[in-house]
Amino acid sequence: MNIKIAIVDDNTFLIKAVEEKLSFFEDLQVRFTAMNGEEVLEKLEENHNIDLILMDIEMSVMNGIEATYLVKQKYPHIKIIMLTVFDNDENIFNAIKAGADGYLLKEINAGDLHSGILETLNGGAAMNPSIALKTLKLLRNPIVEEKEKEEIKLTSREVDVLEQLSKGLSYNAVAENLFLSTGTIRKHIENIYRKLQVHNKLEAVEKAKRNNII
Repeated sequence: MNIKIAIVDDNTFLIKAVEEKLSFFEDLQVRFTAMNGEEVLEKLEENHNIDLILMDIEMSVMNGIEATYLVKQKYPHIKIIMLTVFDNDENIFNAIKAGADGYLLKEINAGDLHSGILETLNGGAAMNPSIALKTLKLLRNPIVEEKEKEEIKLTSREVDVLEQLSKGLSYNAVAENLFLSTGTIRKHIENIYRKLQVHNKLEAVEKAKRNNII
């Protein structure tokens, strides 16, 4: 069995470290790497014949949680394991909510990483013991989300942009569909985040849906 993998991380040194761990196993093949969420979406448009993505969380342009949500919207067959140095409750909760299939820390050794990949592809959920404990705690005491209906006023163009984002499209694709520049799209998104009081696309889309904006 040849397992096709993509690695997404904004640190080239850490990408090489992960590639080295994977190189010990003949059944794993790294098809491509990407430096942020937007880049992995662009590469998947060219080739989405990927079995699993190892996804960092903290990245510029588009972080791993946003990217996970968008990848799962467009390519639900692809498994995603968050591979990160962060094990705080909010990241774990948001990653799982976005559709992550597993959550491992970068300090993991090669053998455990290989086992986690196989476990995830077989329908399991690869997690470090410390992450598993935090996940159980989150399930017992879920983070309560606000259900408020706020008075939020977006322009018609901002609503158009949000609707495009909810389909899992990249900034470039949204720009093409709306006949606008990527810079203009980014400016609209900044305004949307400010008005909705959110920090990423996943939160923006969810809040817009809760408030019947889209």
